[in-house]
Amino acid sequence: MTDQLTFAAYRGVEIAAVIEALGALRITVFHDYPYLYEGSLDYEKDYLQIYVQSERAFLFSVFDDGKMVGATTCIPLTDEAAEVRKPFEDAGFDISAIFYFGESILLTKYRGLGLGHRFFDEREAHARSFGSFGLSCFCSVERGDHHPAKPADYRPNDAFWLKRGYVKEPSLQSIMEWPDIGEMSPSAKPMIFWIKTLEN
Repeated sequence: MTDQLTFAAYRGVEIAAVIEALGALRITVFHDYPYLYEGSLDYEKDYLQIYVQSERAFLFSVFDDGKMVGATTCIPLTDEAAEVRKPFEDAGFDISAIFYFGESILLTKYRGLGLGHRFFDEREAHARSFGSFGLSCFCSVERGDHHPAKPADYRPNDAFWLKRGYVKEPSLQSIMEWPDIGEMSPSAKPMIFWIKTLEN
């Protein structure tokens, strides 16, 4: 299947050209557990402007017959929203030396093809290219072990992230809000960060 896929990279303002496709993909993938996201394209287009406005932001995307089927983003932590920066600022990190990794999303049929590793390779290479970032990080939602919407066959990505060299840091937590499926307004969710030292 990978033979029919094409790849494209976008930086800063270039990301504006594919905002709608990225937003639609996020809504589809994050609808599933554990995010259970009840998204809207209007919200997505507004939320994703943060990448357009950061000249060092990066989007790497996968297309099948012209349709975006996978995407991953990253951005300097200094350019991220306050709720993403705050745990690191409170813990005394130099946030100017940290690159934040956003979503890493694939439609179901494209999983298991090695694209998850490709996404991390591309983002880590982008962060290292500046020569000034010593850490990369991302966060994941914490739903607990007994959430009623958790599928019986659900497998978290922890083993994959550990294999990539990331370490879970429960002391680094943020609160983010979005509407769960069936909710009319956003509700708060705890997010736990994972970090990795970048070798330049």
